[in-house]
Formats: sequence, C-alpha cells, structure tokens
Amino acid sequence: MDKRTLGKSGLEVSAIGLGCMGLSFGYGPATSTSEGVALIRAAFERGVTFFDTAEAYGPFVNETLLGEALAPMRDQVVIATKFGFQDGDAKKPLDSRPERIRAVAEAALKRLKTDRIDLFYQHRVDPNVPVEDVAGTVADLIKEGKVKHFGMSEAGEQSIRRAHAVQPVAALQSEYSLWWREPETSVLPVLEELGIGFVPFSPLGKGFLTGAIDENTQFDQSDFRNVVPRFSEENRKANAALVDVLGAIAAGKGATRAQIAIAWLLAQKPWIVPIPGTTKRHRLEENVGAAAVTLDAADLAAIEAALRQVDIVGDRYPAHLQSRVGR
Repeated sequence: MDKRTLGKSGLEVSAIGLGCMGLSFGYGPATSTSEGVALIRAAFERGVTFFDTAEAYGPFVNETLLGEALAPMRDQVVIATKFGFQDGDAKKPLDSRPERIRAVAEAALKRLKTDRIDLFYQHRVDPNVPVEDVAGTVADLIKEGKVKHFGMSEAGEQSIRRAHAVQPVAALQSEYSLWWREPETSVLPVLEELGIGFVPFSPLGKGFLTGAIDENTQFDQSDFRNVVPRFSEENRKANAALVDVLGAIAAGKGATRAQIAIAWLLAQKPWIVPIPGTTKRHRLEENVGAAAVTLDAADLAAIEAALRQVDIVGDRYPAHLQSRVGR
C-alpha cells in the first residue's frame, strides 16, 4: 500500500489505517481476543501500518488487544492512542490534567507492550485545562522519548492554533465522510495552513455508507448508534438516497460503495489518512482495496454534483456528546 505523511510532522503511515475501537467497544459485543488479533495482523499483512486505539475503548481492553497483536511487528507499525477522560471512561467527565496525561501514557505503554507511543492524541478538548498545559505536557513526554508525536481529536480552530504554538500538532482526528463534511469549512483550511495531517474516523458514516444498513436494521442494545439521531429509523430511511447515489457511482467504477467513500477522502488532500474500522475480514479486504481506486477530477465533479441533489438529515451526535466537540 502507498504511504502518506501526516502534514509536516514527518510521520509516515499507510494511506489507509485501521480504527480498532469497534473490536472492543461501541458497536455491540466485543470480538474475542483471538479474532481481534487475527484481524489486526491480517490488516498488517495487507499493508496497513497505522493502528488507532484509545484507553477509553473498553476501557483499556482495546489497547491490550493491540499490544498483543502488534508485538511481533512493533517496529514496522505506527500506534496511535488517546488520553482525556476521567478514569479512561468516556461516560465520565473530561480530564486532561497534566498528571492524568502522564498516568495515561505510563499505563498505555504497558498495555501496548512498547517503549513509545507514536501518536498521542487528546481525545477531546478539556475546557478546564488550558490547552497550552496539555501541549506542554505532551512536549515533555516527547523529550523523554515516551511519545513521538502529539495529536488532537475533534478540536476546533482556536484550540488547534493554541496547542500548535506550544508543541506542533502532527494530526487532527475528527469525523469526516461523504455524509459529514463540516470539517471542510471548520478545520481543513487551518490544517493546511499549519501543516497538520488529518485522520478521518467513521469514513464510512459508521457503516451507513456501505449500504448494509437500512431503516429495518436492528442494532445490538450496546451499540452506540442507538443514541445517534442520524441513525433513527426515520432518518435512516430519509438518508437512503445518499446510499443509492453512492451505489450508482460505485457501479460505474467497478467498485463498492465503501471503496468509493474511502477513495473520495484520499482524493481530497495528500495528507488525509482515513481509519475505517471493522470486525470482519471481508470488510477489511474491501476497505484496504479502496487504496487502488483512483478518482480523477471528472469523477470528483460527478460525485459533487450527485451529492448536491441529496439532503442529509439528522444530527451527528446527541446533544450531550455534541457539546464535547469543536472546542
């Protein structure tokens, strides 16, 4: 697989990474350790060298899974993890106090079976801790060799600028896809200006853009999508038009909907690296195959024209989660 560099950081990764959250957290029952290890190693065999986790995924178990899976090829991969929640629990308040960041780093190093974290993200901006203090703490960890690069997730322009002035931000991770394009106006211009890479999560719209989800789909009771307004039954029905359009475009290119959605992201900027996640081997193969799909200017114009005919409905997050993003 081709490699990409995240902004001006010098951090080189595979053009498509693997988001590992869903193996342990968020989308129904966790996979078994053996299944998770097998899928992560299969991704590596297909050229993926960029793996994304967080202490909050589980909590903790996803980092442990990744550490076991990648131990044999540790020096050939880039591992990203995150800090930012009290006790590592995403249901609890934000916590990016310097002492907490340090504690997370030490614990993550043990779970990941490594001596350094390649990319350490602030999971969400904590309004109670100056972002300069956060960036400074990570800068100290970088000086100590425990962290290689600093990242932010779902941060707004001012927080990015303030943090970057203290410790260069290598990458911003936020949601971005054909059905959530807000970053194009809110952060992509500042990332380009500052030389920061962009790592879109949920590049397949939490599975919706694959065409495998419709208004009749029943999610497991532990599935995060049950509380996402965009995934209400009526909104899934209304948003089906986008899936139909994507299907027509994919058929014309001899590709799948998922591959077009990922290829579209890759075509936006050379410093964009999407991290689709999956628990299924055939979906992994499909997603990785997107790296071989080329969209030229005419294809992109056709996609843009088709999308203008589709009105996407439903909020991306429920209100209590929306308040944590874009700070």
